[in-house]
Amino acid sequence: MDSLPTTTKSDRRWRSKNLQTSKPSLVMAFFSCLAWLYVAGRLVHLPFPTLLIIIAENLWHSTNSIRLWQDAENRTLLTNLLKTNSAQRPKVLSVEDKLAVLGCKDLERRIVEAEMELTLAKSQGYLKNQLPQSKSASGKKLLAVIGVYTGFGSRLNRNVCRGSWMPKGDALKKLEERGIVIRFVIGRSANRGDSLDRNIDEENRSTGDFLILEGHEEAQEELPKKAKFFFSTAVQNWDADFYVKVDDQINLDLEGLIGLLERRRDQASAYIGCMKSGDVVTEEGKQWYEPDWWKFGDEKSYFRHAAAPLIILSKNWAQYININSASLKTYAHDDTSIGSWMMGVQATYIDDNRLCCSSIKQGLFPGLIIRGAGFLLSRDSFASAYWEKLLSGYPS
Repeated sequence: MDSLPTTTKSDRRWRSKNLQTSKPSLVMAFFSCLAWLYVAGRLVHLPFPTLLIIIAENLWHSTNSIRLWQDAENRTLLTNLLKTNSAQRPKVLSVEDKLAVLGCKDLERRIVEAEMELTLAKSQGYLKNQLPQSKSASGKKLLAVIGVYTGFGSRLNRNVCRGSWMPKGDALKKLEERGIVIRFVIGRSANRGDSLDRNIDEENRSTGDFLILEGHEEAQEELPKKAKFFFSTAVQNWDADFYVKVDDQINLDLEGLIGLLERRRDQASAYIGCMKSGDVVTEEGKQWYEPDWWKFGDEKSYFRHAAAPLIILSKNWAQYININSASLKTYAHDDTSIGSWMMGVQATYIDDNRLCCSSIKQGLFPGLIIRGAGFLLSRDSFASAYWEKLLSGYPS
């Protein structure tokens, strides 16, 4: 609280002296006026009552003048006292001073140290709520964990995958013995426990081929964040050399992919995919619009990154995403988001055109894509995968 203005002994003595000297001044002024008016009245022959009125008026004006002068002096005195007291006020505490007083600075330092220790612990494998990492039945490290991105309305897509390239039932378990884990990856509904969640839980009980991301909300606009949850959850649950993200709308040559991964097994910093770049869509409302388009420079072009349908990361980078997920920036699309994370590390970019979606050979049916030399191809319809199986003898 600011201190009240105070007066020194000399100030009070000076003011008292002024008040004492003002009384004789009033008396002298009164008699001076009286003498002057008496002389003036004799000269102009005014009646005595009129002279008294004139004397009273002059005395009143004189008293007011003296009072105004005293008020001015008092204001000057108070102004000087305020200036003196302002210079002697206690210093206003800054935010830093208050933090130091309350001990928050020390608390902040301890929080930073704890975060650094937590990051170090996570990097060394001491992960919060970590489940024991699964290996193959032989006890060897897994070759790959393949996460097939799917959604609530994509049951037909999942059935197509199960009916074409993805094993199911006992065949899926035998594949895990070879070191390959395949799971459909999906989050939870915005309304937890609703019919969407219940349908997925029921389907999972029947097939046992889901990885449900409990902390992720399954929505199109949340797709870039899904990459964080998938790679983090996968690396915590399975110890593998590679972690693969696949869309549920592609036809995958699984054996070809396994062969590729086995040949790359010694590359611990691999970032593999169909590498591409392209123009950034800056107009809101258009497909592939990027809200952060202004961050990509004057050319408005994306950096090199693996295309979304299939992205392969080595274990080092899956662990990197898991450890730093809270601070990793996401963009409008999952492939560019992952590409931006890989730009900040010493990743080995491996561009393999066999991982590109393309139409290598056209079959006898309009729009039907027959798998050729490529490992994966986009499908024009869900049923095309079944047609591929029927026409597997068709020359490629």
